[in-house]
Amino acid sequence: MDSKVVAALVVVGALAVWGTWYLARAYGVWKRLHGERLVTCPETGLPAAVHIDVALAVAGTPGSAPPPLDGCSRWNERGPCDQPCAHAAQAPGRSAAAMVQAWAQGRGCVSCGGPVVEHGFLRHHIALYEPGGKSREWVDVATDRLPLALATTLPMCWNCHVAATFRELHPELVTDRDFTR
Repeated sequence: MDSKVVAALVVVGALAVWGTWYLARAYGVWKRLHGERLVTCPETGLPAAVHIDVALAVAGTPGSAPPPLDGCSRWNERGPCDQPCAHAAQAPGRSAAAMVQAWAQGRGCVSCGGPVVEHGFLRHHIALYEPGGKSREWVDVATDRLPLALATTLPMCWNCHVAATFRELHPELVTDRDFTR
């Protein structure tokens, strides 16, 4: 084999290894930091839903300064800030999904008693059963209002949520039967 061909194969192989490593790292960073995250705003002391600039986090060096935020629920009323909460936003468990999963862990559905699990791939989300008898998926709650919603509701599985929503929207199509006899 020609030495130029061998050198080209070595370069292509090295690029393939580096590209695979970079894509795996990028996916890990994206999986860890994407989506809305809940922090306490250091300026107001109130909950704030923030978005981390994941593209800059992927491009940055591991262990460097925290990537900047590209969105915050408080910016509409207060304007952009110095982002003192950017470091706290990266902490594990700050994502809205992680908070809901921790809240529902070990609890049963208020309606059927079955397990309450999140199936994000199928878009079957955990539902929150409100004291008034309505249910809604947690993704329909603003992230900065999620702690209050979790404190005042009970967990409901997705199947029971769908049935309850159907019953609410189309009561004329539902017949309740008493099977206790």
